[in-house]
Amino acid sequence: MQPDPVLAKIDETLPEATERLLDLLRIPSISTDPAFAASCDAAADWLVADLESLGMAAQKHPTPGHPMVVAKTPNMGDESLPHVLFYGHYDVQPVDPLDLWDRPPFEPALEETAKGTVIRGRGASDDKGQLMTFVEACRAWIAVHGALPLRITFFFEGEEESGSPSLVPFMREHADLLKADLALICDTGLFGEETPAIVTSLRGLLGEEITIRAADRDLHSGMYGGIARNPAHVLAAIIADLHDGEGRVTLPGFYDGVPELSEARRAQWEALDFDAAAFLGEVGLAIPAGEKGRMGLEMIWSRPTAEVNGMESGYTGEGFKTVLPAEARAKISFRLVGDQDPLKIHEAFRAFVRERLPGDCHVEFAGHGASPAAVMRTENPAFEKARAALSQEWPREAAFVGCGGSIPIAGHFREILGMDALLTGFGKDDDNIHSPNEKYDLSSFHKGIRSWARIIAALAP
Repeated sequence: MQPDPVLAKIDETLPEATERLLDLLRIPSISTDPAFAASCDAAADWLVADLESLGMAAQKHPTPGHPMVVAKTPNMGDESLPHVLFYGHYDVQPVDPLDLWDRPPFEPALEETAKGTVIRGRGASDDKGQLMTFVEACRAWIAVHGALPLRITFFFEGEEESGSPSLVPFMREHADLLKADLALICDTGLFGEETPAIVTSLRGLLGEEITIRAADRDLHSGMYGGIARNPAHVLAAIIADLHDGEGRVTLPGFYDGVPELSEARRAQWEALDFDAAAFLGEVGLAIPAGEKGRMGLEMIWSRPTAEVNGMESGYTGEGFKTVLPAEARAKISFRLVGDQDPLKIHEAFRAFVRERLPGDCHVEFAGHGASPAAVMRTENPAFEKARAALSQEWPREAAFVGCGGSIPIAGHFREILGMDALLTGFGKDDDNIHSPNEKYDLSSFHKGIRSWARIIAALAP
């Protein structure tokens, strides 16, 4: 099915689509702050009304937290049409520090910058602007053809930025309402400025916190130094043992289930011309660390890691205090890939620490979540169809990429609903998501709408 008339409609109605996005951005739907609960509710109502204006059967579903919005196209009874679920979130991050914003975060506007026109405001990129690219593509398709060529379920949540506590229970309870052939997610970004990307692997995450204690109080280092056990030394030695000289993690069994890149995927990633030194240069670094013999994108997207996220021990205030600390603490996260089992790694890490714990010390552990990696089955023809569709819209050919971070919803779709998720988005690295002065390029919004129209056409029978 050719999308050309729909693309023309999108170009013609971009000002109206932008005004609708600005209207949604004015709602301060900060999910983590109870003071904004009414605003989250208002954002859900706004989406229900907008989807109903397109002829969708839309409903706001209450949860113990913020409501879910679910809507369905009128053609759900036509089983000859593929069925996709589109997911997005309408909640946003807090705006602090407010004094670093150049304009009020919930008074969005178009701004001219050296790189072009941007939509400025909290949620412009994460995720209201991205969410609305799909809604606006559907709006244009309906305006031109009167109906969509797919069965579509819209699923919008309001707690993504606060850990999604209601999401999994809602998905389990309403699995029949949400199940489709494929999930679509627009909460990612371009590779660079003009290369569209489909994320096909997401690293999992395991968080561990350890506290090592020795003496029953801080000790005078002149009186006890040398004879008493120092838990800061013990912690440092354990952390040092986590990696070998080649940058590999030393936990027994850590690499079980870690796949090697296929030659086709390696060639595709090499063609992206990623410059590791330039990437590090943006944060004041120059020399790649990590596993020796691995290319930069491979380390970020498809290799597991063990990283220290925080350490604390002894006196850390101004001046100097000569003590042997009574305890030392560290927070350590593991990014996981492939079929790594987070629970096995959780057990291996704790055994690793206990084996290295000397006498006169004891350890306490606290867990901070464990989720496996999500790897999409790209042999599903929908992935290649979507990649070809994106390549038609953007200057550079679309690529299947990995994601160094974790997007738990993709794993939930696989685990709970038994379907893969196709993740593509149009954000840029300089969008300042979660930071002051968040923006979304107007070109990202425009071409994002056009991209979804092309993908809808490609997935149609």
